[in-house]
Amino acid sequence: MTAPIIAFFNNKGGVGKTSLVYHLAWMYFDLGLKVIAADLDPQANLTAAFLNEDRLEEVWEGSNTHSYNTIFQCVRPLLSGIGDIATPNSEKIEDGLSLLIGDLQLSGFEDELSSQWSDCLDRKERAFRVISAFWRVLSQAASSASADVVLVDLGPNLGAINRAALIASDYIVVPLSPDIFSLQGLKNLGPTVRRWREEWQERILKNPVSNLALPTGKMQPVGYVILQHGVRFDRPVKAFQKWIERIPDIYNTQVIQEPNEIILTPSSDPNRLALLKHYQSLMPMAQESHKPIFHLKPADGAIGSHIDAVKLVYWDFKDLAQKIADRTELLLPDSQPTLEPELK
Repeated sequence: MTAPIIAFFNNKGGVGKTSLVYHLAWMYFDLGLKVIAADLDPQANLTAAFLNEDRLEEVWEGSNTHSYNTIFQCVRPLLSGIGDIATPNSEKIEDGLSLLIGDLQLSGFEDELSSQWSDCLDRKERAFRVISAFWRVLSQAASSASADVVLVDLGPNLGAINRAALIASDYIVVPLSPDIFSLQGLKNLGPTVRRWREEWQERILKNPVSNLALPTGKMQPVGYVILQHGVRFDRPVKAFQKWIERIPDIYNTQVIQEPNEIILTPSSDPNRLALLKHYQSLMPMAQESHKPIFHLKPADGAIGSHIDAVKLVYWDFKDLAQKIADRTELLLPDSQPTLEPELK
């Protein structure tokens, strides 16, 4: 069984998407899975979360440009017209957790992906190799690492890079902020994803190379996650509550097209995977330490009330990881821990 590819996508930025992918990658690793985290956002924020600046300088500015450490280096032979994708060399974070490094140069692949999309209709072999490049790189990286799951971070737009990345994905999780921008984004996201899926199904039939494996373009939405809401006495503040109450209807009608489903309260919406706090001072503490919040120790500054907060974050993400696993046919090991790690 191949590792499911789960994309985290919202065409509105600033919702905490990258932090969500980062923490889930670590959580699935902690639960015993082999994980590939793939940074397909040209801004490369997920990569910056995993790697320190010294390592980033080595990868992005080093002289060994043929090591194929980054996603752009893997697709560059296609862009230059001298060959097919290069075999990816994922960055080992831990035994069982690897990163497919992002690259700011990936934005240079946008025009090529855009032009080759229409050429697929003309049965051009190179067009299919270009459009399927991300999926083939992700599949090779997962196979090489014997990964159980691939988590993909995408940029906040509806451009050609994200179209190719979503076509490569089996499942889509939508991170949201409780505001009007996320709601408007949902109205665009749902119809666009459906159109891309339909257009790809049309193109698959025109593949001229019988032995060129292509993604199926499943792109199945599995739910949404609300992030970075304000909290007052464990309740969302009134300004955010208005948007939280509107999300279920917009998601049902625009994303999964089930307008007749009756949602009594936002918390009872089966499509809502989680409602996560901002975590306030814990997030910059984790970013400085280059570790997820639930790995913070007193030596990192997690003392006093922070200790209890770190434990709560662990359970928040463990519950979310389980919900996503249930909806993506992802099997978690029976030996997964039942208690959060002790802080020492």
